[in-house]
Amino acid sequence: MKITVVGAGVVGLTCAVELQAAGHDVTVVAARTGEATTSAVAAAIWFPYRAGPPAAVRRWARRSHARLSTLAATAPDAGVELLTCLELDDDPRPWWLDAVPAVERVATDLPGRPTAWRFTAPRAEPARLLPWLTARLAHPVTIARVERLADVPGDVVVHCAGLGARRLAADPAVVGVAGQVVVAAPGAIDRGLAIADDRGDRPLFYAIPRRDEVILGGSAIEVADEVADEAAAGGAAAPPVDDALTARILADAARFGLTHGDVRAVRVGLRPGRAEVRLARDLHDPRIVHCYGHGGAGFTLAWGCAEDVVGLVRTST
Repeated sequence: MKITVVGAGVVGLTCAVELQAAGHDVTVVAARTGEATTSAVAAAIWFPYRAGPPAAVRRWARRSHARLSTLAATAPDAGVELLTCLELDDDPRPWWLDAVPAVERVATDLPGRPTAWRFTAPRAEPARLLPWLTARLAHPVTIARVERLADVPGDVVVHCAGLGARRLAADPAVVGVAGQVVVAAPGAIDRGLAIADDRGDRPLFYAIPRRDEVILGGSAIEVADEVADEAAAGGAAAPPVDDALTARILADAARFGLTHGDVRAVRVGLRPGRAEVRLARDLHDPRIVHCYGHGGAGFTLAWGCAEDVVGLVRTST
């Protein structure tokens, strides 16, 4: 079966790789690839962050955890590694807990000794994983702007356009959620430990180490509809850097006693937020399978969602 996947972020590429592994002839078409995608800006650590519906997200996240962990063990070029994670959370049983294979409640050594959920999770480096996925494809990615899903060739069209779904699926439930990160030299930060704090009214903070840098974040700020519309239509991919937000992120790193090195870059991405991921066949055109609305959990859910996409395609044959 000839299948066209629209979108070359982590969700689109993962769906394409899974569909190809299932025996289909797959082509990816996208207006942006690589460093120009929202996926390239992501901190890219496994965590089901602000995604729904909860039951499906837990299932997709468990499957993605398993698949990414396998990549960490078997495909060093994919840029996936396992980290110890400390998720500071005052909830005695957060909704995402059952998505984690093994987790324990601990008192941390961080300033103030806050309690946290400790678990092991895969972390990807987008600059390595996205090219690795692309290299698995039998056909090169076609760089083109899709105007209408109905015009896309193929026996099946898998729609993974992220924020572009506002336009392509005429779905105003997709919103732009800006995320800003600081990329710094790792300094004295433990490269095997990721820390996240999203408690109560505190601004979101996380520190996620990579091989030779650390990602400090972050934010989850819904932008105005006109900003999201501009990005969905192919305009500016993200809002400009907020210097005050950068200062707050660096101050939070200091508050946690994290001694990083020089700041190398500040980057902003516009996540495709939606109250619930839409993974379903189009009611009006059964040739189209939608898979979008992953918000800040694209890397966390991509493999589990891709498995469901393969299943939907299989049931149509």
